[in-house]
Amino acid sequence: MKYTLKKLSDTKINISVTLDESELKTAKQRALKHLAGHAKVPGFRTGKVPTNVAEKNLDPMTVANETTEQAINIALNDIVSTEDIRVLDRPQIDIKDFKPYESMVFEADMEILPEITLGDYKKLNVKRESTKVTAKEIDQVIDQMRQRFAEKKEVARSAKDGDEVVVNFEGRDTKGELVEGAKGDDYPLVLGSNTFIPGFEEGIVGHKVGDEFDLKLTFPKEYHSDALKGAKVTFKTTIKKVNEVVLPGVDDELAAKVGPFKSVAEMREDAERELAAQKENAADEKLKDDLVGALVEASKIPVPQLLVEDQMKSIEQDSMQNLMYRGITPEDYMKSQGYKDHEEWHEKEFKTAAERRVKAGLVLAELSKIEKIQIAQSELEQRHNMMLDQYKNNADVQKQLDTPEARRDLANRMLTEKTVDRLIELNA
Repeated sequence: MKYTLKKLSDTKINISVTLDESELKTAKQRALKHLAGHAKVPGFRTGKVPTNVAEKNLDPMTVANETTEQAINIALNDIVSTEDIRVLDRPQIDIKDFKPYESMVFEADMEILPEITLGDYKKLNVKRESTKVTAKEIDQVIDQMRQRFAEKKEVARSAKDGDEVVVNFEGRDTKGELVEGAKGDDYPLVLGSNTFIPGFEEGIVGHKVGDEFDLKLTFPKEYHSDALKGAKVTFKTTIKKVNEVVLPGVDDELAAKVGPFKSVAEMREDAERELAAQKENAADEKLKDDLVGALVEASKIPVPQLLVEDQMKSIEQDSMQNLMYRGITPEDYMKSQGYKDHEEWHEKEFKTAAERRVKAGLVLAELSKIEKIQIAQSELEQRHNMMLDQYKNNADVQKQLDTPEARRDLANRMLTEKTVDRLIELNA
């Protein structure tokens, strides 16, 4: 076999292959063996037909086509193995010349994983965030505990910060249409808690029971619901009740109510431990994200569009399910964000996220290869058994976890985790 390899781009190559008579003979034998396994010949059971007998009873064109396919597969598998090429998709084949069982020339265009040039992954200069717990943060937790045990006294005066008001509200957009998720009846709200969008709680201050009024507000651009980011909404609001909130004192009596604490000091110590644990977890996750992001920035990563498109489909599917769950149509969402069409929506929201995912996956895969990180079979089995035990009462999930695809996904996920852990270790 003779071949030449040409680089068309960072993620695509062309291979030109010439096969001779001996190689086609080998391919023909494989073709006959494959076809004989399905051939129906009088006097022989299916799967037991000798290749020489099968050849006499098979359509010559069928044999030639199968031989061609086998020859291409054998050649490309050998080349891919020899050149250490990581193929992303089925190659596009163009047969240039074929003399049955004598010679063949073909070309194959292949989408491949690119060569990744990692930056200095041992000096990424990423710092872990501080996890120090401040006295103010502990005070905030204590205040939340006080709220749980507060007394509420209905009053006839105007509402002020710190009061709990019971309200009915209904939000409508600039066209007067009801906004999904912007309606509540007999809703209890503590003024000053900042649980509603800016302007809502402030707009209630000074009103009494029975007051009906409109609050014209704009949702923040960073609001958690994509459909409401930056949306202008008018809330028709009615005050049903005003309760004065009387908070208990910070004393040993409160400590005994909120937990098995004998003193305020014990209560504060417990709050500090909980806050510290939360901050540790958050700092760990942010450090991982920051390190991977820094490695992506420091590396040269040609991005295969095939992988980006796959990720975009996955992100779009998740987005569609999320919108459906919230009862929002794609058209309404695009309109709320000012997108003129699906193409602009995909470009601005899906493509950037997809490219980021692909780049992160590629650099971590390259790092795992350089650092020779592997997942032992015993490690995989241990994690797999833990997951099976977690879903021991769900036979359908257990069945899914036992599929080859699920095991492969688990192994990949574990390899990524182990690689990120190694990255943290190298930058400690």
